[in-house]
Amino acid sequence: MVGESSLAGRYRTAALFVLLAALWGGTYPAVTLGLGSFPPILYAALRLDIGAALLLLYAGWRTDYWRPRTSRDWTVVALAGLLSLAGYSVLQNVGQQTVPSAVASVLAGLIPILTVGFAKPLLPDERFGPVELLGVAVGFLGLVVITDPEPSNLLGANAAGQAILVLAAASFALGGVLTQRIDAEMPFAAQTAWAMVVGAAATHLASAASPTESLAVVDVSLAGLAGLVYLGVFASAVCYLLYFSLLPRLGSVELNLVTYAIAGFGAVYSWLLFAEPVTAATLLGFGLVLLGFGLLKWERLGAAYRGRRRGVESD
Repeated sequence: MVGESSLAGRYRTAALFVLLAALWGGTYPAVTLGLGSFPPILYAALRLDIGAALLLLYAGWRTDYWRPRTSRDWTVVALAGLLSLAGYSVLQNVGQQTVPSAVASVLAGLIPILTVGFAKPLLPDERFGPVELLGVAVGFLGLVVITDPEPSNLLGANAAGQAILVLAAASFALGGVLTQRIDAEMPFAAQTAWAMVVGAAATHLASAASPTESLAVVDVSLAGLAGLVYLGVFASAVCYLLYFSLLPRLGSVELNLVTYAIAGFGAVYSWLLFAEPVTAATLLGFGLVLLGFGLLKWERLGAAYRGRRRGVESD
């Protein structure tokens, strides 16, 4: 058979993509739980502390190349830590204080769109035809259908919170594009671990500088601790390791479509945990998201299909 190993690699990449979406789908409820116990910036710093500690232990166990050695290593660590980790986490937590979760999900869906905008001037090897751009747009439409935000919330008085969430999406998108642009040799686990160290340090400094944050306002609860553990272990350590390992395989534009899949998993979690019904609109949104993925990958899917046909005919 032709290309069995490459086909297995594509299946593994697809499985990791789905796992990433499934784990990150729990981020929004976990953030909501934690904001009742912790100030938003400190909450972001603590989740990165947990992620950094776990990943540093993992990187030290798995590889001798466990710390940055070259200027490229340090550049990638700094960009990922400040933009994709600290910038995104802080802005997301601050913005989500006043913005409903459905609207926050839609604004996070700007990440793939902003990634295309950043990638055009910064990643000349990334080519986007009209079909691929249509796929991004269709996926975003599916996200809107799934989350079904109230128009009054989108146009309401919480404009400042929405603007902050747009900046969070821009920070994450730019971090992914710039990280992809720099070809560092450092293993992904160590790279992600040190990015979290940088991100945690920057976030703690931001929390200390904020006049509204202090340890005195922390009100520890079981729900807040559960949210923090989930964010630190799964949404930070595991998810960012998956994200930065998939980035060179898929590219920033394709990988950031995970945002659309996250909304789908969020709808499933709401159904399982809170008995919220899965409506016809939800199923339509899932279909639009899948159609968007198919349009973005239509050339690869066509090539894989033609390869399978040739392999079958040659047997």
